[in-house]
Amino acid sequence: MKSKHIAFVLLFVACFMLPKGHAQTSDTNFKQALTETVNTIQSVFHVDIIDNDGLLKDKELDYGQWKIDATNLEVTFANVLSPFNLSAVKQKNGSYKIKKFQYHKLTEEKGAERLQYLESLSPDLASWEIRKAELKTCMFSAFGLDKAPAMPDSKPILTKKRKYKGYTVENIGLEILPGVYVTGSIYKPNPMPKKAAVIVTPNGHFGDGRFRESEQIRCAMLAKMGAIVVNYDLFAWDESQLQFDSKYHRNSIASTVQVLTGMRLLDYVSTLKQADMSRVGVTGGSGGGSQTVFLAALDDRITVSVPVVMVSSYHSGGCACESGRGIHLCGNGTNNVEIAALAAPKPQLLISDGGDWTKNTPEVEFPFVERIYGFYGKKEVVKNVHLPEEGHNYKVSKRQAMYPFMAEYLDLRLDNITNKNGEIDESTCTIEPYENLFVFGNNPENLPKNALKNIDDLYKLFGEKNERVYESK
Repeated sequence: MKSKHIAFVLLFVACFMLPKGHAQTSDTNFKQALTETVNTIQSVFHVDIIDNDGLLKDKELDYGQWKIDATNLEVTFANVLSPFNLSAVKQKNGSYKIKKFQYHKLTEEKGAERLQYLESLSPDLASWEIRKAELKTCMFSAFGLDKAPAMPDSKPILTKKRKYKGYTVENIGLEILPGVYVTGSIYKPNPMPKKAAVIVTPNGHFGDGRFRESEQIRCAMLAKMGAIVVNYDLFAWDESQLQFDSKYHRNSIASTVQVLTGMRLLDYVSTLKQADMSRVGVTGGSGGGSQTVFLAALDDRITVSVPVVMVSSYHSGGCACESGRGIHLCGNGTNNVEIAALAAPKPQLLISDGGDWTKNTPEVEFPFVERIYGFYGKKEVVKNVHLPEEGHNYKVSKRQAMYPFMAEYLDLRLDNITNKNGEIDESTCTIEPYENLFVFGNNPENLPKNALKNIDDLYKLFGEKNERVYESK
């Protein structure tokens, strides 16, 4: 019966292959309007295909009907849509929506399959160490870090220090590349101990950037616990837009500059006599979560990492500032889960939730990472806190999970932030107005005279050429 059914389907397809309007022959490579081919797919597989954005319009496909495999819808979509860098994404109601090809995003099923494949590449510690070295070398080169000019020896620009209960804040402008200034804020314990742990907190793609309340609270609380905390803007984001327009945040060079920013801020902090560089943490959420796993993988000074809502098997970051340099092509294909595992055996906490691409972490992603830690006999130092009722953010419950972990592995004072009932209390933090956190007064005229403002000049620093085509607004 099955063979008869397939024969009927093939006959059905053959009927649709009859000429429409003009002859489809080998002389014209059986050329057909893409919309017609997709209509046939709908009929053969009894599915609805939606093209709300008009992505199929005015496109013609060579060998259109011949590319339909009546026994496999997934193969058919690949055959028909791949030549145009399009894909069909299944919706909750069972229909398929035509979208531009999302190189950074797989289906959940494909992500899980990819992890199984990656697991087969490293069955033991010896094979993992070989792959780890290969991935780190490739990522370093893919980011372009091997071509980065030395950091200039100019003095950092520091604003007036503000004193609050248990901590201080000052803003910093640091020239990390010739003419390229990163802007951020440094939170320090008050009083300052003889030696303090260091924590870098890369910003994510949340509204208001490093100025938002939750970001200020996180940095202040960690400082009150006894750490020097460095918070900084994304490239072409917030104050960085004084140098580079926000559209350049979608350039691949943004990914390079952001990783380099974390490293060179650590270079600067290491010159402070109070900084204990044997205790260095990193934590960030969303895009900052991507930067967290990248820094923990590539910078050996990092001793503790807490990536938040970003370690996923099927989503590598939809922004070029995360995935634009092709680092996920290293080792013939990797993902953020394997990159997070590169931090092993150093303590790491994965924080996930039920409302984004980390919803499967306890069952899919965490076991992979935990297995790698097991190679070193260190399963106890890698943990996952999963919040199934929450969404994509780095709000209070996620911070409440992060503070004890940082305290345990960076030797910080958790009792400095707990009330008389033993509860973590964030109410003593002061939320500053945005203007207090500016380095250059939000005025491009206040930038140093050598500040670059041309994206092409930034690429030239790395011996590269800007080839991005910008869409008109």
